[in-house]
Amino acid sequence: MSNPTTITADDGVPFVDTAREFDAPVSAVFKAHVDPDLLAKWLGPRSTVTKVTEYNATTGGSWHYESGDDSGMYGFRGIFHTVDADALIIMTFEFDGAPNQVGLSTTTFEEVDGRTRIVAHEVYPSVEARDMALATGMNYGVVEGYERLDELLAA
Repeated sequence: MSNPTTITADDGVPFVDTAREFDAPVSAVFKAHVDPDLLAKWLGPRSTVTKVTEYNATTGGSWHYESGDDSGMYGFRGIFHTVDADALIIMTFEFDGAPNQVGLSTTTFEEVDGRTRIVAHEVYPSVEARDMALATGMNYGVVEGYERLDELLAA
């Protein structure tokens, strides 16, 4: 059974906060976030395919992937500002369909009783940009992607 994902987007602020626990050690959950081959297996909803074209998950490294289905692929890119193994990833993100709308994501990884708790805080350039991301199904993609990550970690 999957653990619940909590996504919070309070009115009037350009933030999205996500929290989730996984029944796996921190090292495995972190690796699934920084290894491009593993990332492509779980990121996003089941109905999409993710093609990672660049993923240098080191401090100062850049990333780019495309995700989509038969109706089209959508590009995402950014820069890793801080990658602290098994603890922290700080990175920018930008959707190619909304150029110049760069956000900042901080994800922490914490061991809690042999499980892993991740907490992500995303800052968008405006409340409108955040609301546009939410309206495109971001919540659904995050929840289903984490369910896919559960399956990958259990395998």
